[in-house]
Amino acid sequence: MSLTEKINAILPQTQCTKCGYEGCLPYAQAMAEHEAQINRCVPGGTKTIEALSHLLNQPVLPLDPTCGVEKPLEVAYIDENHCIGCTLCIQACPVDAIIGVNKYMHTVIPDLCSGCELCVAPCPVDCISMKPASREWTFLDAQEAKQRYEQRQQRLQMQEDVKEEVSVQQTSDVLKQDLIAKALAKARARRAK
Repeated sequence: MSLTEKINAILPQTQCTKCGYEGCLPYAQAMAEHEAQINRCVPGGTKTIEALSHLLNQPVLPLDPTCGVEKPLEVAYIDENHCIGCTLCIQACPVDAIIGVNKYMHTVIPDLCSGCELCVAPCPVDCISMKPASREWTFLDAQEAKQRYEQRQQRLQMQEDVKEEVSVQQTSDVLKQDLIAKALAKARARRAK
């Protein structure tokens, strides 16, 4: 197991981006390459900083206040009476903890929510709030969240690949139609002579 993988295994896998990186793995890579301090993980807090300190043989540092403050786990809650079904929260959720379809209300599956808060800001009707989870984020939660995150990334990449393939096909079809139109115009011009 590489150093990055060992570091990533310690991180809580909330994918919250509060550390300033796009997710837990990029933050782990930055630490492995000595480009980031061990004290930027808000959801992991002191416990994670201590584990990273031990792994990397570095002194324990206080949580970097520019990243946020340590607090108990909270989960997102959608006020379903005000949800307009825009899907922006679903698109923002890094661990697929929100379900719903376009123009119908959405809901959060509390046991899957990592508390990242990434769904709150995009909501155009401000119907998402964070509420105490009444439980702690566990190692098992982290493993499952990491798996859902990776599956989501794969799904999004496949969707992007399909879009690109469709775009290339459409461009090819337009070029074919253009060539056919030019050939027909040439043939008509010859006949007209």
